[in-house]
Amino acid sequence: MSTVMLVTGLVLVAITVYLLVKGHDARVVLIGAGIIMCAIGGVPMNALNAFAKSMTNAGLIQAVCSVMGFAMVMRFTGCDKHLINAIANVISRVRPLLIPGVVIGTYLVNIALPSAAGTAAAAGAIFIPILMGAGIHPAMSAAAVKCGTYGSMLNPGLAHNPFVANIAKVDVMEVINFHFNANIASLIVATILITAIAYITKEHKGYVAEGLEVDDNFKVNYLYAIMPTLPIFILVLGATKVIPALKMGVPHAMIIGAVVALLVTRTNPGELGKAFFKGMGEGYGSIITIIISTGVFVAGLAAMGMVKAFINWMVSNPSIAKILASVGPFVLGFFTGSGDAATFAFNEAVTPQAADFGMTAVQMGSMATLGGTLGRTISPIAGATIIVAGIAGVNPIEITKRNGIPVIAALIVGTIMLAF
Repeated sequence: MSTVMLVTGLVLVAITVYLLVKGHDARVVLIGAGIIMCAIGGVPMNALNAFAKSMTNAGLIQAVCSVMGFAMVMRFTGCDKHLINAIANVISRVRPLLIPGVVIGTYLVNIALPSAAGTAAAAGAIFIPILMGAGIHPAMSAAAVKCGTYGSMLNPGLAHNPFVANIAKVDVMEVINFHFNANIASLIVATILITAIAYITKEHKGYVAEGLEVDDNFKVNYLYAIMPTLPIFILVLGATKVIPALKMGVPHAMIIGAVVALLVTRTNPGELGKAFFKGMGEGYGSIITIIISTGVFVAGLAAMGMVKAFINWMVSNPSIAKILASVGPFVLGFFTGSGDAATFAFNEAVTPQAADFGMTAVQMGSMATLGGTLGRTISPIAGATIIVAGIAGVNPIEITKRNGIPVIAALIVGTIMLAF
């Protein structure tokens, strides 16, 4: 990769970030940047190939569209308002614990459901309306959920855990046990800081969410109030094998939730069906389209050789591997919305030689996994960020602004505990 290409790529990335921060339409900016970078990289069709490929990203489309359809059903039946009013008294008594409770709650859900996007979709559909209904700013509500989407590191099924275990020739639970304390410490730091930011910026109260306001005279039907939480209970009970028969995907749980809501509320089936599919359409139009645009942008980065150059630089500087192990995947995770590429590349190329740097394979592999996971957590173009932004109706950049300091602090604390 030539110096000119690298500098050009960095300039284009800087311009892209600037335009996103200024509030320009994310889809137009990302697609435009991706096309330009692919053209400069000599592979203009890669941008269109990425566009076409992202249109049919089955995992994300299923999760996003089904969750948005379920959310629309909850709004149509009024079940979301019943839930919000049902917990109104609790909120008033434990308001200082509301934001940290959502961060930790999302983290726990993500342990059971290792997909950050799936967790953001399922938990966000419930937690974000509750926070907004309690007067918390939409962007802060979404940021609180997003801040907890790295609990998957404690799940044996997260691909990185068995990958590191295989390199180190140990049981996967040994890997998890090693980074458990660092993960929990980083979570505590992130939770405290995002809560503090909410209070400092006065976003912890005062917001009026139209249609989600708590009504003191509202007569709560507690059976209705349970409906919005039903899919999460199904997913968690199935994933944790408490009830193995309930192990299923996000779309399955959302459809079951919608059917049960239909039976409980005795709503007109035709109208409820229309609401569900309208929500699915809005999910694709407002969320999936941004994910498609992100795919084009990442294709542009790859076309200019920036992703490969960054990974090669990490691998070729073993003297500072202890820092690069977490910081490298973190940076790449931030810019691409996924920490997987850098994390797997680093663990495969460097982690087997961990002993040469005075580290164990489990130690170095855990640092890389933490860095990549937190980089994705802070990224404005990560699928999970886009999902919670869509639910809250805000720009993804607004979420990054709010969970930036907490997540970076979590990285510092986690890295120090793992490295030393």
